[in-house]
Amino acid sequence: MCYLCSMESAVSVLGRQASLLRIEYEAEKEAYLLQSKTMPVQRKVKRGICWYPVRCGQTFYNSLNQLAVEIYRTQDRDVEHSFEYGRPVCFFTQDTAKNESRFMPVTGTVSYVDEDRMVVVLPQGKGAADIASAQDLGVQLYFDETTYRLMFEALNQVINVEKGRTLELREIIHGTLKTSWHTFEPIAMPWLNATQQQAVNRVLAAKDVAVVHGPPGTGKTTTLVEAIYETLRREDQVLVCAQSNMAVDWISEKLVDHGISVLRIGNPTRVNEKMLSFTYERRFEDHPDYPQLWAIRKNIRELSARKRDESTRRKINSLRDHAQELEQSIRHALFLEARVIACTLTGSANRVLSGKRFSTLFVDEAGQALEAACWIALRRADRIILAGDHQQLPPTIKSLEAQRGGLDRTMMQHLAETRPECVTLLRVQYRMNDAIMRFSSDWFYDGLLESAPNVKFRSILDLDNPIVWVNTEGMDFNEQFIGESFGRINKPEAELSIRNLKDYISKIGKERVLTEHIDFGLISPYRAQVQYLRQLIKADAFFKPYRSLISVNTVDGFQGQERDVIIISLVRANENGEIGFLRDLRRMNVAMTRARMKLIILADASTLTRHPFYRRLFEYIVK
Repeated sequence: MCYLCSMESAVSVLGRQASLLRIEYEAEKEAYLLQSKTMPVQRKVKRGICWYPVRCGQTFYNSLNQLAVEIYRTQDRDVEHSFEYGRPVCFFTQDTAKNESRFMPVTGTVSYVDEDRMVVVLPQGKGAADIASAQDLGVQLYFDETTYRLMFEALNQVINVEKGRTLELREIIHGTLKTSWHTFEPIAMPWLNATQQQAVNRVLAAKDVAVVHGPPGTGKTTTLVEAIYETLRREDQVLVCAQSNMAVDWISEKLVDHGISVLRIGNPTRVNEKMLSFTYERRFEDHPDYPQLWAIRKNIRELSARKRDESTRRKINSLRDHAQELEQSIRHALFLEARVIACTLTGSANRVLSGKRFSTLFVDEAGQALEAACWIALRRADRIILAGDHQQLPPTIKSLEAQRGGLDRTMMQHLAETRPECVTLLRVQYRMNDAIMRFSSDWFYDGLLESAPNVKFRSILDLDNPIVWVNTEGMDFNEQFIGESFGRINKPEAELSIRNLKDYISKIGKERVLTEHIDFGLISPYRAQVQYLRQLIKADAFFKPYRSLISVNTVDGFQGQERDVIIISLVRANENGEIGFLRDLRRMNVAMTRARMKLIILADASTLTRHPFYRRLFEYIVK
């Protein structure tokens, strides 16, 4: 097969992506080095990239024979953090007299983390004693070279591939090679709606690529689980990936609920017994041969600590060979049992997957995944199924130059625009009152969405207006800029948001809120506003009975979630009509579509409505 006519264009597209990724890499690395040297430790703590002070717990070898150390944070426990499985960290001690951080020559990788406890693996197998004895110890996120290295390697391999399935997929996705399809009578699945059934059947028919486009509330996860289930009736095993650990956890849990055997590579973010029970580490520890393997490893460590002679070396080598055979045997048994292998896109490069190949790769939340990350996993597969919504949150890009160059253009977005025959749009939404859904449908989805009958007119209060814009124009509600890390804050608007929340809870009535578990979400695009809103709720005794029903977070923090009532504080209020990254309308789409029955937006209309999207939204709500 000849690809000469299409090779140049596909290679040039991927080469441009590699160049943009290099720009992003350099920008992120420079920003990390700058903040490490100049940012005060308390500011890092508030940003969620640092724990200080911390207490060192026990040191131990985990099931994979890695030296690990427990770390506990002792202050600022209510601050959300960005530590998660697989992220690199470094350690430092704080000179409180000089207010200086002194970084230790010890780095590690997060193996497990919840709210206040973290387990860090020390790859070199040393440094635990230094960490345990350090005074005024802290831990912070380290620059993530590994993820970038994996993406560069994947792009380079795909650019230079000369034969095989990866070459064909490259030319289908970015070249002129046409997609191909199986022909069969569509399968009827009456428990799904028409477009969901269509999506599942298109997934089964696709030989190369299919896209399930799931706008908010349209049952994308339900459809994807059904597509995976039906695929497994035809294939022995599939690879299921997503950009984030949280997204992998979500789809994994739904698959387990569907009775599908899942092997989760990596540590789940949603830490509960159900999630842990299908992780590779837990399954490995539960294998009948594991106690024998543990005993051999312990013996090796004890012998290695002694003065070695020829006899001891021979014994150690023999034990290592035996341990390796046992480990491979356990690994083989675990993979043999599993129907789904689940991990993040970068996690697909994990050594336990070495040599594995899959007929099908499913990528969930594909609208948030960098294309380079998708290629890490796609090199292991013969076809790819992408599910998500490119009209919701995009990948996080820190370099403006890289973003303008199109680094945030995902594989899903590209295919939706260039291969429409591969895309199935899910059209029936089951979440929102129709008045909340309608504007989003018209602006982002060509008016194609419709509301399921059971949600179309539902509301909490009789004769309630489902969507309201509280206009702060003329109230002297001025925004403030408080630094690159947190962006903007508008304290009067935050206080008004809290009053609106109080008023609405009071209208519903305490007994009904608590009995029916009516829940509330407060969203702001700016971290400083989010933290101030949290402080206001925490300090107000009125909210004490309702705190478990109230969530406050950024737009990104609410991705994939929903609440009965959503209040959005947009913060921006200035004479020049500057709205900053509120121009990224996909974030606003996410924020608005979290609401089931009531949406309240607080914003200065004179500032926001200079942008056509917000002007149209304001007119829609007022009308």
